[in-house]
Amino acid sequence: MDSAPLKGGRGSATMVQKCKLCSRENSIDILSQTIKPYNAEDSEQFKTIVEFECRGLEPVDFQPQAGFAAEGAESGTPFNDINLLEKDWNDYDEKTKESVGIYEVTHKFVKC
Repeated sequence: MDSAPLKGGRGSATMVQKCKLCSRENSIDILSQTIKPYNAEDSEQFKTIVEFECRGLEPVDFQPQAGFAAEGAESGTPFNDINLLEKDWNDYDEKTKESVGIYEVTHKFVKC
């Protein structure tokens, strides 16, 4: 994850945006130490997979795209560079001779 410097040498953040009206600098930083996998056992339930530090901005939507990875639950087959832009993905696991997939990706943000 790339980070951008904050004004005045106050560190950096994953996303920095300047308000066009007041010129205030706002930021969202992905707290990389909080990133957790979402496993088959977590299926059909919400689980915290990442935390953000938000200053002046608040996330309201999540658009998954490319770069996700999965592993066959029974076979251990790696599936890399999964694109979830359409919130669904499927493939075929040669080891188990079964179709595998990720379906109906949903999300919610919880304020701490």
